[in-house]
Amino acid sequence: MMHIIYEPERQRMAIQKSGRLHKASMDFLSARGLIFPANDRTLILPCENFDIDLLYLRDDDIPEYVRSGVADFGIVGENVLAEKGADLPIIAKMDFGRCKLVIAAPKDSRIRTPEDLGGKRIATSYPKLLSEYLAREGIEASIVPISGSTEITPELDLADAICDLVQTGSTLKAHDLVPLFTVMESQAVLIESPLKKQAKERFLSQINLKSKL
Repeated sequence: MMHIIYEPERQRMAIQKSGRLHKASMDFLSARGLIFPANDRTLILPCENFDIDLLYLRDDDIPEYVRSGVADFGIVGENVLAEKGADLPIIAKMDFGRCKLVIAAPKDSRIRTPEDLGGKRIATSYPKLLSEYLAREGIEASIVPISGSTEITPELDLADAICDLVQTGSTLKAHDLVPLFTVMESQAVLIESPLKKQAKERFLSQINLKSKL
């Protein structure tokens, strides 16, 4: 009689390929007992002792991979979720990746109150969150979408202020910028796909995390 062996369904977890959340995400998984081989090239990394593979992605792409079910889980900043408008189940808030999305201006600027932003140009990689903040404050300003390095835009006269993530504030200081208003506070969160799978619950139980689903 032939015995059929069913392989456990492998899960996929998307994490930042590089950047501020990468190492902290790997440290979190290691602390939960997951072991991964050394890697410096592949973008899909199989776990050696759990039925899960890591997907190394750009942080902006993680919500879409999780939303579509290509990835079962993801570790991403709350700021990215909010900017993408991704309403995904959050399993846990992580104790790392804390930062603030702030509006900053040159220290010799006359901008001191939110109202002073009226008619100004604000460079940002977070146009959705900035637009919502300006709407809440009843301010009309020009948003200058920038993919990165927003801190140099006032020096180049591309913008009067910026809206960017801040952790230590050292980058702002290096460009003579002063944080003025907080748009949102953020930290890393563990999210999951809306697609229900028993294997997802089994994996969460194995690493001592409980899903909210």
